[in-house]
Amino acid sequence: MPVIIQSKERYQGSVTPQALNSETTVIEITGASDDYIVEGYISLSALQSGDTLIVKEYIAVDGVNYFTFLTMPYNGPVSDPVIRFHAKTLLYNMKYKVTITQTAGTIRSFPYGFIIEVLGTV
Repeated sequence: MPVIIQSKERYQGSVTPQALNSETTVIEITGASDDYIVEGYISLSALQSGDTLIVKEYIAVDGVNYFTFLTMPYNGPVSDPVIRFHAKTLLYNMKYKVTITQTAGTIRSFPYGFIIEVLGTV
């Protein structure tokens, strides 16, 4: 059975933590009409000397409880500032979330772009 991309949705913007040590959601997908693929990018080019940031990626495999998939700490400035979140294929009821927590320095804004592709069949 051939699989097609039934629909896609773009998430693009900039995220700014409200305070130091406050986990801030960049993107959260709480399920789709069918199985889906998610991938995207965040730019850490705003990080300066003394700034530290933790980026986390979560997946709720059971569709309810988030578990950490990946934790990445960064200290500014970053020589290669673009983070790529590689494509993940998730079941329709699985949840996906990316967060940032700035732990030191001056609060910064971080541009991001993600795409969600909902699968279908012919």
